[in-house]
Amino acid sequence: MTTKIIWLARSGLSVGMAAMALALAIFPLRQSSAATAAGLHPGPMSRTEAFARAETLGALGRKIFFDTSLSASGLQACASCHDPAHAFGPASAMPVEMGGEHGDQPGLRAVPTLRYLQSVPAFTEHYYDSEDEGDESVDNGPTGGLTWDGRVDHGADQAKIPLLSPFEMGNKDAAEVVAKLRKAVYAGDIKAAFGETVFDNPKDAFDAAAEALATFEQSGPDFYPYSSRYDAFLAGKATLTAQELHGRQLFEDPAKGNCSSCHLSEPANDGEPPQFSDFGFLGLAAPRNMAIPANSDPNYHDLGLCGPQRTDFAGRSDYCGLFRTPTLRNVALKQSFFHNGYFHSLRDVVSFYATRDNDPGRWYPKNPDGTVRKYDDLPQAYWDNLNQDPPFGRKPGDAPALTDPEIDDIVAFLGTLTDADLQPEATGH
Repeated sequence: MTTKIIWLARSGLSVGMAAMALALAIFPLRQSSAATAAGLHPGPMSRTEAFARAETLGALGRKIFFDTSLSASGLQACASCHDPAHAFGPASAMPVEMGGEHGDQPGLRAVPTLRYLQSVPAFTEHYYDSEDEGDESVDNGPTGGLTWDGRVDHGADQAKIPLLSPFEMGNKDAAEVVAKLRKAVYAGDIKAAFGETVFDNPKDAFDAAAEALATFEQSGPDFYPYSSRYDAFLAGKATLTAQELHGRQLFEDPAKGNCSSCHLSEPANDGEPPQFSDFGFLGLAAPRNMAIPANSDPNYHDLGLCGPQRTDFAGRSDYCGLFRTPTLRNVALKQSFFHNGYFHSLRDVVSFYATRDNDPGRWYPKNPDGTVRKYDDLPQAYWDNLNQDPPFGRKPGDAPALTDPEIDDIVAFLGTLTDADLQPEATGH
């Protein structure tokens, strides 16, 4: 299924068509004789059947998403780190969340939002724009995949990661998760959706739960409502203030913020709303965050695409320090930024972009001799991987690409990307 199918369904007045397209695309995949017998992937269905199945699995996935009993501690659910009131991102400002058997194991990376992941393409090392979106001859390099390092392509595979992570929900293996699912109040719903014998094979039951979670996370109203004021502005149904309009201009200006070179802000040629990400990988050199316990080891470095959590590109020095570009939708709600959660202010993030290279002493620590230890979370062997496109690439002492008022204007524009259901008047905050 393509993003276009989903969006056309959502904007074509039929949420049911979106669910139908999802079901038709997902459920014939990866069939095996055992899985088919268990009812995991029943094969091609009529539209009515596909719609009903997607509705069923979405409702089941919602129950699993909020179930704390599936964690080793009994206190943590998917929703604990992916709070619906915070765009399915963390509610706290901590750089990493705590988890594990006793809830005392710190993670390694900041928790990303789960909203607007339906558009992320499968990972490829060599991405070429489609015929209707750009120059097909240009290799845009590594693109796509879920998580900060793009190591899984499907929502079901992503859903399995926290269930088994020792510093997240902390289960030892799939069988331990399935034992908890078997005792859940919705165990009967799992059997009804996937067959009475689904629990006979732990792998089938684990896959079933992951498919249900993935289906829930494709729910349009929950995960891709496209209801921000900027969406309304693009549709001609809202206005932006003069400051916000100027911020948008700076955001898109290649000589100023140049933000839209990676965070696409214009609708696609087919009318699909902008995703505010090109899903590519960049090296930005966020300062090392000593609030992450793993960083107390001077030999430990999170190098993104080349490891250590992703292993298939270990040794690819040209990929070290690269992380996938996140969407900026609902970014004004975030309380920690970048893969390591170093920044806690959106204004500081924009300022970092504008002054990383011309004023590195503002962001990086000093060596004993007083020199700046720039790019301190990226070994110097990988500095050639850093993005040098504007607003980066300036020399120490140069004027920054953005003035303070211009930074304020960009931040004001980013505030227009918050979905309507997350606005203070909608949440009651």
